[in-house]
Amino acid sequence: MSAGFPVIVPGRHPADEPFAVADWRRHVAEIYADVRRIGADDPAAAHATWVQRRDVLLAEHPASPLDAAAKASFEGLDVPHYDPAYRFECELRPAPEQRLDVSTGTDGVVPFERIADIKVGDLGTLAVWRLRGYAGGLFVPVKDAQAGRPGGTYGGGRYLLDTIKGADLGMAGDRIVVDLNFAYNPSCAYDPAWTCPLATRANTLAAEVPVGERVFS
Repeated sequence: MSAGFPVIVPGRHPADEPFAVADWRRHVAEIYADVRRIGADDPAAAHATWVQRRDVLLAEHPASPLDAAAKASFEGLDVPHYDPAYRFECELRPAPEQRLDVSTGTDGVVPFERIADIKVGDLGTLAVWRLRGYAGGLFVPVKDAQAGRPGGTYGGGRYLLDTIKGADLGMAGDRIVVDLNFAYNPSCAYDPAWTCPLATRANTLAAEVPVGERVFS
């Protein structure tokens, strides 16, 4: 798989390499296309595919947020086994009007608009955001009660959907598929050189979410 990865120029940050970043996003889109296809019949198998292929990307791709030292010692992400209780097909509910302008290190100010709310079982409610800039895209982060705890989840929260970058679990009719088993860390969880949009109160759950990627160490 790594044979097709582009070469990065030494001394430059991966985010400054447009072809490497484009290739990273291409691979992510391919992974999620396979996840949607496999997950239609076997969500657990789709999850196993997702874990394995993300491990390869992080370990080998030149646009990985892992630095050279982290790659050298990388043995795979800490992701619990699949639990079907955390997969939801969510009705898109009306949401209060809200806009966010998020400053990031690599993308400047990223403008978001809250377009819906979704209820994830008894865990609580999450906001669904639309990127207001070019190309649009849906964005659903999540922060749970284990955020920032030792052995828990990343303190700034994790991502469930980020469709402009290919992380898209699709729809079930007119409902959006949200599977907390696929929660993953943003790039800034691996390297503080990255700056990422993080979960606000509208995407914070009071409950613990024991599935999905754990805090990276």
